[in-house]
Amino acid sequence: MTEQAVDQTQQNLSAEEVEKLRQEWVRTQFQKANRFLAEKGVIPSKVLADESRYLAPYMAIWKMESKRPSNKTYWVMSGDLPSDLVDVKVAATARDAVRHFSMMWQMQAENLVRSGATRDATQAKFAQLLVSRAESLYRMHNDDKLWNA
Repeated sequence: MTEQAVDQTQQNLSAEEVEKLRQEWVRTQFQKANRFLAEKGVIPSKVLADESRYLAPYMAIWKMESKRPSNKTYWVMSGDLPSDLVDVKVAATARDAVRHFSMMWQMQAENLVRSGATRDATQAKFAQLLVSRAESLYRMHNDDKLWNA
């Protein structure tokens, strides 16, 4: 859904309906993050909700503790972008984690280009997606209004 479509939809809904849609989106992203972790062999045990952030319908950044492997804590990204995770040690806050994902995705895209992998259409499309989402994340990271700063 585009930002304009979201704005138009919200104009036609009550505050309660908008909040219900937001909560449904957050729940869906939580399930997506959990599935992603399971695919990586990580069994989540707890979400640190006070440190997690949601910008519906674009991205959610979760701080999650795991049972396995060995009680680690991760930042987990989900939303209208590739799901990903990093050890919590790389970023003190959700905002810092967003910047970290942005830089990491830029480097991944650059590595795909340099390795010649982007000669494959699927890999080229993935590299473009990484760059696009990395740029969006960087803009979000720099927007103080989104972080109550």
